[in-house]
Amino acid sequence: MKRIALITGCSSGIGEALTRNFLHAGWTVYATARQPDTLNNLTSLGAHPLVMDLMDEDSVAAGVAHVLEGENHIDMLINNAGYGAMGPLAEMPVAEIRRQFQANLFGQMAVIQAVVPSMIERGQGHVVNIGSITGILPTPFSGAYAASKAAFHAASEALRLELAPFGIKVVMVQPGGIASKFSTNAESNLKKTTCNLHYYAASMEAIVRRARISQESAMPLDRFADTLTTLLLRAEVPPVIRLGTHSTLLPFLKKWVPIRLRDKILMKKLTKKR
Repeated sequence: MKRIALITGCSSGIGEALTRNFLHAGWTVYATARQPDTLNNLTSLGAHPLVMDLMDEDSVAAGVAHVLEGENHIDMLINNAGYGAMGPLAEMPVAEIRRQFQANLFGQMAVIQAVVPSMIERGQGHVVNIGSITGILPTPFSGAYAASKAAFHAASEALRLELAPFGIKVVMVQPGGIASKFSTNAESNLKKTTCNLHYYAASMEAIVRRARISQESAMPLDRFADTLTTLLLRAEVPPVIRLGTHSTLLPFLKKWVPIRLRDKILMKKLTKKR
């Protein structure tokens, strides 16, 4: 039987690289993006392009229904789509915080709820959720993003327990710094997330720095994707996977470093002027 993967957010970065790897491994891959033309390179390799917008639940439902109509099952769902909203929580427009949660949590849950019934019927399947190490240890000016990922982590923990009786495995991937367009996209969104700055107007340089910092000494995308693919294709997939720059350092700081010292380290690293 064909092995079917549905991967969201494939226009670039992690989603694109995982699609290439799964195709190379012989899987049938449905790759999603909001704009179909961004999937042309993957389509030429054999991927099935699928328009899906996590901000629109009707779009999610239609996309998953299309896959199931053609294939009758999905072996692995990889929830990768999302973005990072950067800026001070105290002055970020609430609409932008809500939009961040829609993209990074509610939209992902809509995909899961659309896919899981078919997995329950078969008594098997994998749901792979791409979180972020920032969801474990938030940093200055990434509060909205960190909160949405922390919520996604918590949801994944619950899902792992709730879906286990049905033979479904839930995997939480918590990347550190990965070479991608994440910072470019985050920086391009700053006009919306920092449009209300007053008390933090003088901190704009530090906010921009936070938007860019994930690319400092970032793990090459291909190495990340190759390692993650190998782990996901194992007979027994680890329930939590941490890869990328600082993917072990930040959890260490969270667990072992006293709060006041940890705060000083993060504020010095992320708010100092260059």
